[in-house]
Amino acid sequence: MELLHVKIPSWADLQWWLPEAVLCLTFVVGILGDLLARGRRPVVPFAISLLGLVVAGVLAMADTNASMPAGGRAIMGDLVVVDGMAVFFRLLFLFAGLATVLFAWTSEEIMGHRRENKGEFYLLTVLMTMAMMVMAEARDLLMLYLSMEAVGLSSYVMAGYMRTSLRSTEASLKYVIFGAVSSAIMLYGLSLLYGLTGSLKFDGIRAALLGGGGGDPFGLLVAVVLILAGMSYKIAAVPFHFWCPDVYEGAPTPVAALFSVGPKAAGFALMIRFFYSTLAVGTNPAASVTLIQTINWPLLVSVISAVTMTFGNLVALRQTNVKRMLAYSSIAHVGYLLMGFVLLSDDGLAAILFYLLVYTLMNLGAFFFVVAVNNHLKSEELSDYGGLFYRMHWTAGVMMVIFLGSLTGVPPFAGFVGKLYLFMAVMDRQWFWLVILAGLNSVVSLYYYFRVVKVMFFSRPPEGTDPAPLRLHWLQYVVLASLALPTVALGLYFGKFKDLADAGIRAMAGG
Repeated sequence: MELLHVKIPSWADLQWWLPEAVLCLTFVVGILGDLLARGRRPVVPFAISLLGLVVAGVLAMADTNASMPAGGRAIMGDLVVVDGMAVFFRLLFLFAGLATVLFAWTSEEIMGHRRENKGEFYLLTVLMTMAMMVMAEARDLLMLYLSMEAVGLSSYVMAGYMRTSLRSTEASLKYVIFGAVSSAIMLYGLSLLYGLTGSLKFDGIRAALLGGGGGDPFGLLVAVVLILAGMSYKIAAVPFHFWCPDVYEGAPTPVAALFSVGPKAAGFALMIRFFYSTLAVGTNPAASVTLIQTINWPLLVSVISAVTMTFGNLVALRQTNVKRMLAYSSIAHVGYLLMGFVLLSDDGLAAILFYLLVYTLMNLGAFFFVVAVNNHLKSEELSDYGGLFYRMHWTAGVMMVIFLGSLTGVPPFAGFVGKLYLFMAVMDRQWFWLVILAGLNSVVSLYYYFRVVKVMFFSRPPEGTDPAPLRLHWLQYVVLASLALPTVALGLYFGKFKDLADAGIRAMAGG
């Protein structure tokens, strides 16, 4: 039994897991601080969470320069591994968590009209960030499932954070129900795969499959499809997306912003590590290609990718609520990202990592703009955005144009470079029909993204609207600028960040 040989973590392991240890300590200290500061403004858990995320970020940055063993550092008997890809996702999740904590401090949905709410939200954000980092490091079926559930449990609570809002409660309940069903489906697939191969470790599963120990092809196909279904729920790919628009609309907007990038990126990290480790072409190309052909992986993923991007874009066209429109557009972006999965090649997976970095910046920015506007308008309806550009400082409107332009994929923004890498990776393998479909979908998205810009610039405010100018909090300007500037910079100077994504995939492949 493999579980009997799990190694207990030693102090030597801890030096490679310092960011996670800091976040764990931050969560515990933050709970104690929140209890001691009961009845006061929640500045204590906010400050503790902020400090913990910054310290963890500094430690994660230090790991990028550390002399890491080839193939990464295995911890707890291969349950998790810290390698180049893990370091990449650590930085991504810590940045998303830090931006969310900062922006949530200015959100009335989170803090209440009189800032009467407590600071649990910040600690839940820290907990979710830590769980997402473990998801990106897991390379064992047991840790895969436990880390996904850790992210799921904190997500369910955060979705229902507005306890007096029926919409928020409904969002949390739907999230729990869909999450439970998808977990059961994936757990059944994992148990089938373990039964077929006799191994919980990703490397052990691959070795068993290449050695002919995978049983009949139909059994392997069923197991892989069930696991893919469970992970598709996490990233909101069609047809496992039904929870996404309702949960995003009901949850507080800062929570929806974090959901739109954090768990999605963690789901892709897990998919990359699991499917790349078990099914991709490796040191034995002939056998690996045969393995992929047995379950016709390219056809399966390309169909899901095409349906997901088309459905997300077409439904987003009909939305009149900006938050709901961004929810459907996030589904469409999942379809673009799945293009990189079609052949499980190094180029495709590196393109996914780069696009996830870009997507985090531009999508967080668009959602945060909605948070800032909602504080004043108490509305997310597009019709209430009429003439908005002239009621706020021009820099805020320009930053929203940058985010929407990048989400569309027009130059010179980072979204254009991200899509270009994805399209080139697929074209190299001559999947031209998928690239053409993705291009047409990008044209469709141009309409609904720039409809927001059109209303902000050229429409009149609805009758009876308070004409008072919207004054954003200085912290909102800082966070929006920290997202907008890289969105432009990555569209112009993208080489080093693409190299980081390539290095992450190479480091994982070396393991």
